[in-house]
Amino acid sequence: MDYSLLKELQTIHSPAGDEVRMKAFLIDYVKTNCLEWKVQPELVYGDGFQDCLILKFGNPRTAIFAHMDSIGFTVRYGKELIKLGGPSLTSGTLLVGRDSFGSIEATLLVDDSSNLSYEFHRDIEPGTNLIFKSNWRESEEYLQNCYMDNRLGIWCALQVAKTLTDGAIVFSCWEETGGGSVGYLGKYICENWNIKQALISDITWVTEGVLHGKGVAISMRDSGIPRKSYVDKVISIAKANDVKFQLEVEDSGGSDGNALQKSSYPFDWCFVGAPEDYVHSPNEKVHKDDVIEMIKLYQVLMVNL
Repeated sequence: MDYSLLKELQTIHSPAGDEVRMKAFLIDYVKTNCLEWKVQPELVYGDGFQDCLILKFGNPRTAIFAHMDSIGFTVRYGKELIKLGGPSLTSGTLLVGRDSFGSIEATLLVDDSSNLSYEFHRDIEPGTNLIFKSNWRESEEYLQNCYMDNRLGIWCALQVAKTLTDGAIVFSCWEETGGGSVGYLGKYICENWNIKQALISDITWVTEGVLHGKGVAISMRDSGIPRKSYVDKVISIAKANDVKFQLEVEDSGGSDGNALQKSSYPFDWCFVGAPEDYVHSPNEKVHKDDVIEMIKLYQVLMVNL
């Protein structure tokens, strides 16, 4: 398996609310590569879509949602930092970004009261967003870097795009900070293409019940409660196609599925993703076998749902 695209995606500056670079990268990637795909998609973006992007293939019945944003930090005043989402906080972590004075590689500082600041040779302009510095590691069994959540979800969707004949892929914004784009994206695909089924291509957590190497996780529930008959259909398709999977049952956490459920449109949704360890840190770790099963499951679901 070639992971070079995933590695590149993990270097792109795209913290929540600042996803414009990721959108531009994906548009360029799709336009450059889609002639080799089974079906060339229609690209939907621009006015009315902010920094989001939709790919439409054929006559879609189901949409894959993959959020483009990551957790990170925003510079406040002086040396103070504010969290974007829920990043792991460890002093000495390298943070990167850019302001009007040039590129930045700063060090995160966390004091005994969990106050956040940075160390850099100059003050950084207030409002500048910083992200974890990429540090790709690959072994025989594992992939490790910052932002597996959700660059792996994006990468999986792009692998599925190569053979997709009928479906939509929706690249959303702001997921790590509570959403904000999924409502209007869901409205658009439902009203224009009558899509009422969704799959959430995102990354979940390794827990006592969801482990590395045991297959892709199909979430029965988290803080959101998907319709069980739809989740059962996803599970039956996985079984019928010999996909290795494990079931997740949690009472916390959430995804773009929560925003779909709270919309005024009758979406069925299911979170399907590989589990990772060291969540929201520079060291997010996934098992290669789970990644392969994730792609396999999305491919058969987009045909059979």
